[in-house]
Amino acid sequence: MSAFAVAATAFVLISGSALAGMFLRSRLPDTHLSGDSKDVIRLATALIATMSAVVLALLFASTRASYEQTSATVSRLTADIIELEVVLQEYGPEAAPLRRLLRDNIGPMIKSIWRDSGDTLHVIQPYSPQGSVAFGIRKLVPGTEVQRSLQARGLQLATDMAQTRLVLFTQPADSISTPFMTALVLWLAFIFASFSVSAPPNHTIVAVLLICILSASSAIFLILELGQPFDGLMQIPSAGLRGALAPLPTAG
Repeated sequence: MSAFAVAATAFVLISGSALAGMFLRSRLPDTHLSGDSKDVIRLATALIATMSAVVLALLFASTRASYEQTSATVSRLTADIIELEVVLQEYGPEAAPLRRLLRDNIGPMIKSIWRDSGDTLHVIQPYSPQGSVAFGIRKLVPGTEVQRSLQARGLQLATDMAQTRLVLFTQPADSISTPFMTALVLWLAFIFASFSVSAPPNHTIVAVLLICILSASSAIFLILELGQPFDGLMQIPSAGLRGALAPLPTAG
């Protein structure tokens, strides 16, 4: 389920609980909403509200840190590709086929990471050593110390790229636990239901509650979006990686 669908569902459930609280207030005797009963309701609401606030803050901080780390990993992968291109270019004409292979691998790499193929099941392609850039670099026969140094650096970059690609591919599409988010929505539903029970409904209270419910649902939406770095409205752009290397000039 998308982040927007989850946030919309949370908005509906929390709004429904607020309406249920308004209905319940009209049915309960005044003795249930005054004196010690009112104090217990207030303390219980404060406890759940504190728990919800702490959980929201921790979730946002965790997903934000994970999102920034993933974005930095994509930037590092882009930098490695550009540096490998420079290394192969400096190596000489012998590395021209590897430069073309490097460009041919970018498209499938982006497709496997961003998973934009439209398939419901994403399986990484079997590793083929003979078709990898790293294998081609190993086959190079350096004739000078400079080429030998460039070969070692190129092999290190190609290996790092392969590892980074696997790390990004194996990242879960949704890092937020469903039971955890369900509990949070239930806590928020209880809080707003208790708000509705505590005071007689009027236009001002209804407007304030709707704004607060919308804010809580928006917070859930942002957390879920940050937890899906390769999908949704806040996904990490692939344009930088896609345009990292310019096309090789054609002969003639």
